[in-house]
Amino acid sequence: MGGVPSRPAGHGGRGVSAVLVTPGELAGTEVAITGETYRHLFRAARLAVGDPVRLVDGEGHARLGRVARVERKVGILALGEPAPSREPERHLEILVASPRPQRAAWLVEKVTEVGASAVRFLATERSARDFGAGQIERLLRVARSAVEQCGRSRVPAVTGTHPFAELPELLAALPARFVLDPEASPEPGRRAVERGAMALLVGPEGGWTGGELKALAGLDGRPLGLGARTLRVETACVVGCALLLLS
Repeated sequence: MGGVPSRPAGHGGRGVSAVLVTPGELAGTEVAITGETYRHLFRAARLAVGDPVRLVDGEGHARLGRVARVERKVGILALGEPAPSREPERHLEILVASPRPQRAAWLVEKVTEVGASAVRFLATERSARDFGAGQIERLLRVARSAVEQCGRSRVPAVTGTHPFAELPELLAALPARFVLDPEASPEPGRRAVERGAMALLVGPEGGWTGGELKALAGLDGRPLGLGARTLRVETACVVGCALLLLS
């Protein structure tokens, strides 16, 4: 089952916006909820028989459902008709110099809520921090929980740490490429945004080196600014993500 969803509360609150299940479970007629998800749904959030529930499979599909019955250690959700995916029209992947682990968790949570399709951590000259498999798995759990909280239906990919030399491969399927630059304009241009799948490249706290900027320019990276203030890496990712997906 998924992580811990919460009760619906609109744009500003935390609530049960979705329950994350497997694709196989979403294709069935009933889903059994146990463990921590059961405790949250039926003990903390106090869902009862007949209450509506949104179920998602993490791959972009969603269905409506209702609580069919609640037993001592298991709750049964009956699945109904398909539901809107709540996914953005545009595909955006964030490629970012690896920040500190606690900041990486906040970054993943927030860009998941905004609608990013992937977060890929990079090793750069000024940020060579290496996230191992255990750290990436923890960040994926953060992403899954954020999916349930915000109600979207796709869990973004979270990968890394990628060597800077892998950028051509990582960008191969992303024709619109934006490189955050404090000297650039914050207006990406509608035509640029509509060119297809996008990449947002965010450097470390100390900024990209001259060699990295030259390499990014050679990969058709288009400079994108976020205003006159200096933003932390994780803040820049969230603001840039919102600018490209929601503008």
